Amino acid sequence: MSSVWKYVLIGVGGLGLCGVLAVGITVFVVTRGLPGYEVLAHYEPPVTTRVYAGNGTLIGEYARERRLFVPIEQIPPLVKAAFLSSEDKNFYSHPGIDIFSIVRALINNVRYGGRPQGASTITQQVARNFLLSSEVTYTRKIREAVLAMRIDSAYSKDEILELYLNEIFMGANSYGVAAATTNYFDKSLDELTIPEAAYLAALPRGPANYHPVRHKEAAIVRRNWVIDQMQGNGYLTREVAELAKAADLVTYTRPFGAVAEDVDYFVEEVRRFLYAKYGEAALYDGGLQVRSTLDTRLQDIAVRSLRNGLIAYDRRHGWRGPLTEIEMSGDWATALSEIPNLSGLQEWRVAAVTATDAEAAAIGFPDGTQGLIPLSELTWAREQIQTWLGSEIRRPSDAVSPGDVVYVEALSGEGAAGQYALRQVPEVNGAIIAIDPFNSHIRAMTGGFSFGSSEFNRAMQAMRQPGSTFKPFVYAAALDNGFTPVSKVLDAPFAIEQGEGLPLWTPGNYEEGQYTGLTTLRRGIELSRNVMTVRLAHSVGMEAVAETAERMGVYDELAPLLAMSLGAGEVTLLRLTTGYAQFVNGGRKLEPTLIDRVQDRNGITIYKNDRRVCTDCNQEEWFGQEEPILAEDRPQVLDPRTAYQIVSMLQGVVQRGTGASVSAVGKPLAGKTGTSSEWRDAWFVGFSPDLAVGVYIGFDTPRTLGVGEAGSRAAAPVFRQFMEEALADQPPTPFRIPPGVVFASVNPRTGEPTAPGAPGSILEAFKPGTEPGTRNFELGRFQALDTFDTTAEAFTNAPDVTTSADSLNVQIGAGTGGLY
Repeated sequence: MSSVWKYVLIGVGGLGLCGVLAVGITVFVVTRGLPGYEVLAHYEPPVTTRVYAGNGTLIGEYARERRLFVPIEQIPPLVKAAFLSSEDKNFYSHPGIDIFSIVRALINNVRYGGRPQGASTITQQVARNFLLSSEVTYTRKIREAVLAMRIDSAYSKDEILELYLNEIFMGANSYGVAAATTNYFDKSLDELTIPEAAYLAALPRGPANYHPVRHKEAAIVRRNWVIDQMQGNGYLTREVAELAKAADLVTYTRPFGAVAEDVDYFVEEVRRFLYAKYGEAALYDGGLQVRSTLDTRLQDIAVRSLRNGLIAYDRRHGWRGPLTEIEMSGDWATALSEIPNLSGLQEWRVAAVTATDAEAAAIGFPDGTQGLIPLSELTWAREQIQTWLGSEIRRPSDAVSPGDVVYVEALSGEGAAGQYALRQVPEVNGAIIAIDPFNSHIRAMTGGFSFGSSEFNRAMQAMRQPGSTFKPFVYAAALDNGFTPVSKVLDAPFAIEQGEGLPLWTPGNYEEGQYTGLTTLRRGIELSRNVMTVRLAHSVGMEAVAETAERMGVYDELAPLLAMSLGAGEVTLLRLTTGYAQFVNGGRKLEPTLIDRVQDRNGITIYKNDRRVCTDCNQEEWFGQEEPILAEDRPQVLDPRTAYQIVSMLQGVVQRGTGASVSAVGKPLAGKTGTSSEWRDAWFVGFSPDLAVGVYIGFDTPRTLGVGEAGSRAAAPVFRQFMEEALADQPPTPFRIPPGVVFASVNPRTGEPTAPGAPGSILEAFKPGTEPGTRNFELGRFQALDTFDTTAEAFTNAPDVTTSADSLNVQIGAGTGGLY
């Protein structure tokens, strides 16, 4: 060999060595400070918190990123095959990087220029997604490759694939294959078809480019490419692949948040609880699994009942006119499409009236479809003129005109195709809540007409005057202090001093100027006598009444003022209904809850509402032993006998009193109507033996509901409809009677003892020693009379006669501490 070639070889060798050294130095410099891959072993991705109803139905989600973590063992082979074919067919054989793919990408980058091709393996994508940025540079690619090889040497292929399939972004705020499967197809992973799995595998390369609606054609092309790759890699036969490619792409984009209809108020209150208890990070990233107390069947009934009641009230008060008006001569459909649907109801649509004739109003929708509102669906829409209604609707043009924009709802039934009903979002609002009185579970709750039209929860946030629904707590205090259901109190005019410089307070009954004289407690609560209730509260002492209400959780602190006995103190529907639930459960303390159990992402229970201890509940073997009995650990807040006496008296309200319309349900029910001053608030709160339900109706900015819009008219129909549907398939169940109650036959109007089984008599509930035939019975009959003078005896013989104030012509209780 000549010296020239010798030097040439030495030079080439030197250059090669320098090149290797240069590459080595470059790699060292570029990869210096690489993040440690050890964190992957302890990776806990942000996971969606999910809320379930009592029957396991998913009702809500909270997350910044929609992700459900699924172990690799639970990911079906079909899904793995689709992603491996699309992203990295050599995944199980390469050392973290694919040399052939890298060389091919380098050649293409040199040949075609432009944006550099990546040739990233699944392992490289894990390195980038978890530990690096997404910048498109050769420096980042080198760091990514080195880190991928380190990861591949430290973790198994299945561990790496598990990380990838749970972390990859797939559009629609979905992270990971499980979340994407749910959000795009409303399925679980094991339910995916071949075309569906292939579509999901197409998304990581660019979810926005393959949107199933906006870019459907491109999405199908990419999906079919994945199917071809699956065939080429031996996962599918040619025949199966061709059938899969011929399938249409049909997706279901599931909304986020509340995922069952009409549970938004409930789900929002659950969110508030979790946020307060566990904090923001646990709520939105922690993957909590929450078993709520919601009964979806009862929830549907509650929503439907409340909406029907609000709409019924709203229609009684007339039509307030269209949402707006648009010009019909131009492109009215475009103008109509810009008007939002603020009703909060998916079944209501925004429409424009296009014409009217003698029989119907023609309407059009933004999509060009048309329909009719028949005259029969317009007759309610009489003009609202302050406190009265306009003329009757005799033709459609009396209610609507061309250009009016209105809400409509499609009619159902035979011959109803293309026909719609005129709708109007009520100005009035309200709430309904149902509570299990024995385990404190809130079974149903809705805080308004719709969450979309108003997020204010009137069941838990609105503070309103309960009116006469507070009276049972006054009567409970009386029964705890020596009164019986047949004790008599005077229903007659009186006044009380309010303080220096203030006028006398002179409360009246609902029927102004009408009084019943001496009346039993039972009859007084059945007829909801205001003046009698105030006298009773004065006799017992408002301190005792306030203490009873506070002990039962209706109020934290109630001012001991006589006006409070008529429900002048503001309260929420939740607290009032909870108070009633404690009557029917025998006087046990209730702390109502929306949540039964909370588990962390690993299935460990971190919260349980039922804190009772059962040492024998998890025995591995049954050998004939008795079922374990859990000790009752809730405190007693009311004498069980007093609680039952109130239950019995409230049954009378339904059977013979102001709540008589509720008796149409045909099942044992009890409850009380309530109406605040000037008809501002309407209530009905009551219960069956196993369910306490409260209803409230009123304007958010308090104003009169209108003369006559009392609890019996505005709220009781909602309660009645709810109970009719809720109890439809249940047998009539009597109320539970606690030990220590004695029954005697009495006249329900007069309270006088009768022969057992006498026509019109009832079995009245007494505490032992206070029933007819005992000395205490006679003493208790007129217990409150020592507050008043003997002129009250004038009414002893006519306790059930309604009498005007003028005919009484007496001054009651002169000189008795300001009560007249």
